[in-house]
Amino acid sequence: MFESAELGHKIDKASYDAEIPKLRVALLDAQFDLAQQASFPVIILVNGVDGAGKGETVNLLNEWMDPRFIQVHAMGAPSDEERERPPMWRFWRALPPKGKIGIFFGSWYTTPILQRVRGKTKTSELVQSIDQINRFEKMLTDEGALIIKFWFHLAKDAQKKRLKSLEKDQKTRWRVTEADWENYKLYDKFRKVSEHTLRETSTADSPWVVVEGTDPRYRSLAAGRIVLEALRKRLDHQVKARLLKVAPLQPPIDQLDVFDTLNMAQKISKKTFDTELEKYQGKFNLLTRDPKFRKLSVIALFEGSDAGGKGGSIRRITAALDARRYRIIPIAAPTEEERAQPYLWRFWRHIPRDGGVTIFDRSWYGRVLVERVEKYCSEQDWMRAYSEINDFEEQLVDSNTVLVKFWLAISKDEQLRRFKEREKIGFKRFKITAEDWRNREKWDDYERAVCDMVDRTSTDIAPWVLVEANDKNFARIKILKTLCQQIEAAMKKRK
Repeated sequence: MFESAELGHKIDKASYDAEIPKLRVALLDAQFDLAQQASFPVIILVNGVDGAGKGETVNLLNEWMDPRFIQVHAMGAPSDEERERPPMWRFWRALPPKGKIGIFFGSWYTTPILQRVRGKTKTSELVQSIDQINRFEKMLTDEGALIIKFWFHLAKDAQKKRLKSLEKDQKTRWRVTEADWENYKLYDKFRKVSEHTLRETSTADSPWVVVEGTDPRYRSLAAGRIVLEALRKRLDHQVKARLLKVAPLQPPIDQLDVFDTLNMAQKISKKTFDTELEKYQGKFNLLTRDPKFRKLSVIALFEGSDAGGKGGSIRRITAALDARRYRIIPIAAPTEEERAQPYLWRFWRHIPRDGGVTIFDRSWYGRVLVERVEKYCSEQDWMRAYSEINDFEEQLVDSNTVLVKFWLAISKDEQLRRFKEREKIGFKRFKITAEDWRNREKWDDYERAVCDMVDRTSTDIAPWVLVEANDKNFARIKILKTLCQQIEAAMKKRK
């Protein structure tokens, strides 16, 4: 893939000086149109060989365009805060919103390539990283993002010449480090690993553009033109919604589903509840204070039927914890800021650090529940969300997160009883709205969506816990007991 970037591409000074003013005006016009439309974000990745002009290109793009609508992220070694979360967390929170451009100087490709070149990972691990990256970028482009991926290249002799040239000049000497020369010694391996990675990740939706970095004028003009052409093509010819044929999800022919197997009559007495509550709240508290817990984090998410008892169950969990150890994230309709990002963005930003507990009251499963049933997104959008959610949860679990997913199930008759009770009791009246009654009319649609959700996202690493919640006391004890069991199991794995 690098042959065309070793041909000695050059641009003479006169041609460069004549082209750049026009290019800068066109880029600013395109950037203004992007901001006005605010219909998609632009993600520019800058990667490549040391000394090939990556930093100079980033500086030029930043200089040529309006700084109000462009964000540059130099992604170096992860900080302590970043190391306590999944590797992709720091990239997710840096994604540009619709209408803006985000430049990543160093990206999600950097670590997988470096680790393989330096022998810290196996080829199989690189292949796994490539697969994860392809799915991540596919999700971004399906959400509407324009991704422009640059690889700035130098032949081996050209890289050596470039590094020596930078070292000789007092003004640029600081740019060359010992790490650059160490990487140069591994040039052949870098080339092999990089070429494999580029070949496997250059897709129709986000192809790589390889630019020769020998001549600064050629490099700068080429990068500017590529960005301009990609922007104008998208702005002037907005991509129409893809008419994808989605395989239908059919219910079982005998109409038997996972909820039919639940024993909704299970109950415990008030006396038993009080004893068990004290026992498991105490156990939960002690587990979170255990030294081993400092290397773990907990995410407990609650979904369920309206009036299923999510709020009461959450309060029994938090009552066992120091207020400094947990956060509750209530999920409602997305804000304007959240709508400008991929739908998973607002959940990635709330992932806890090691030793923390985050509780989601509703969650990312809204995509395949309320957004599906209420038709807030297309069928292909919620259908692809199953695999995107599984990818997300796999990254959480791989980063030592204890992920516990609760679905609180109640019968249709019990829901009606609770709705009427809420209308009668003054301090509970705020809990019942016209929307709750409207949702009740779609009970069958929601039940079908929940069954599909469980079938497709209850995995070995992140299974759903179906809670029989007709009896609130039974449900609350089952939830606390499950949390304790899963945290204990995670601690044993770390021994």
